[in-house]
Amino acid sequence: MKKILAIVGSPRKGGNSELLVDEFIKGAQEKGHTVEKVCLREKKIAPCLACEACLRNGGTCVQKDDMAAILDKIIAADAIVLSTPVYYYSVCAQLKTMIDRTLAGGGKMKNKAFYFIVTAADSPGAMERTMNDLQSFVDCVPGSVVRGRVYGQAFAAGEIQSKPAMREAYELGRQC
Repeated sequence: MKKILAIVGSPRKGGNSELLVDEFIKGAQEKGHTVEKVCLREKKIAPCLACEACLRNGGTCVQKDDMAAILDKIIAADAIVLSTPVYYYSVCAQLKTMIDRTLAGGGKMKNKAFYFIVTAADSPGAMERTMNDLQSFVDCVPGSVVRGRVYGQAFAAGEIQSKPAMREAYELGRQC
């Protein structure tokens, strides 16, 4: 069984991307996987300082915030779910800040299966830029691959519940 870390980037509690993550989690848990959900809106994560101290000292960031614990969870996970609402055709600030801070993970982050859950009011085609941003991060994690993507088209909180993406997220969780 896999150890899965589901990261919710949305600043909105109970937002559409989080609802999709919860469906993914249901599916994964039904298959016997262990899943931990981390909501970035509840964490204090400062932006990367680009000081590169972590590259010289074995991977310890000079900043003392919640990112060290999140990075430990990322390193320990077999699979990682990254979820974000689309803001101006890109990932939300909370997720981008976390991604930048994974620099401290260096060579310890490798061989991960990634799953992307993205929501936007616009069409799925407009979400492609965001998916490409997430893919660019995965390309920097040696030996890692993207195993699935969910495109959730919705705007108002909760609107996603009536959309096919709910079932897609659940099924993706069952397949991982």
